[in-house]
Amino acid sequence: MLDIPKRRPVDIQTTEHEGEVGILTFHCADNFGAMLQAYGLKRFLREHGVQADIVRYDPFFMTGRHWWLPYWPASSLREVVPRLLDASLKLIWRLLICREYAARRRNMARFRREYLIDVRQPRIRSIAGLRKLPYRTYIVGSDQIWNPNITCGLREVYFGDFQSGRKERVVAYAASLGSASLPPQYDREFARLVQHVDALSLREAEAAPYVRRFYSGKVTAVLDPVFLLEENAWREVERLPARSGYILTYATERNAHMTAYVRALSRRTGLRVAVLEEMRIGSPSELDTAGPAEFLGYLHGAAYVVTNSFHGTAFSILYRKQFLVFAHSKRNARIANILRLHGLEDRLCRTGGDIDAPVDWDAVQKRTAAEVQKSGAFLLDSIGGRTA
Repeated sequence: MLDIPKRRPVDIQTTEHEGEVGILTFHCADNFGAMLQAYGLKRFLREHGVQADIVRYDPFFMTGRHWWLPYWPASSLREVVPRLLDASLKLIWRLLICREYAARRRNMARFRREYLIDVRQPRIRSIAGLRKLPYRTYIVGSDQIWNPNITCGLREVYFGDFQSGRKERVVAYAASLGSASLPPQYDREFARLVQHVDALSLREAEAAPYVRRFYSGKVTAVLDPVFLLEENAWREVERLPARSGYILTYATERNAHMTAYVRALSRRTGLRVAVLEEMRIGSPSELDTAGPAEFLGYLHGAAYVVTNSFHGTAFSILYRKQFLVFAHSKRNARIANILRLHGLEDRLCRTGGDIDAPVDWDAVQKRTAAEVQKSGAFLLDSIGGRTA
């Protein structure tokens, strides 16, 4: 295994364009985890001497869901009515908190502009726009790039299946299906698309058996890119709130047990509750304006974190918080996987648990370091054309 060299200082805003490595991921989504994993991957590569750029591939099926009137294509007629209803509810909510939502979009755009993209590069809206790019190696991932529910069907771009004059190699880093497998109707298409990948790694080990059914090469489980950076690196880009010492709850879906637990924890500790949630019920708040930097700041300032989000879990580990994770109804494998890797299985619950239970953070950090060594070696070896 390749020894990862000591990190060197790097200007993450460098715009030098050498055409070495292009990253195709969900940087254009107004989503904390999507943008922070993109930053983690780009910065890690640049710290290790790889001139990596995030490709400004901003398809409407990803960006449209964050418009004031959300848009994303339906894959079947039976999805049309639910999508219209969901879009209408989100429009109403966004209009009710219009100032806060506009500020949130500005904070998202600011982080993207300052840390992720070269604004001099044109936006690419379709697969045809990738043809003239100069990169020899493409990294697809991380995040749920192979989840058809997120990408509105499987997309060729996120498998490297597109024409480009200089493209030589495609590396999937920490790609996620969103679950342990895809529905059977996607098997044939997945089998065809995955053949375009030269080196393949997954974020969830549970998905490896499914992928091995269709891919003859080695399948490696690696860490989400946010773990490739240490806590101090994340502190460099965070924006701290005015006050600290609260219970932060970050939910990606409503959970009655989680809500009841947070209320009881607040009564027991006397701490106020800070809520980060899409379509949050209640009066507008400064939390509704948060971008990725603010998300990090709110997490840093929290006394407790209660979440059912993968990246809420990941950053609770990185920031060494007293935290509890409530099981997600559909996407629980990825959360369970990252907790198991760090020996924190007791932090996952369905109705509640002991959030004050002590954590041996030295042992946790040793596990993180071992996984970073393995994951970084795969990434750097794969870009060099070697196998990890």
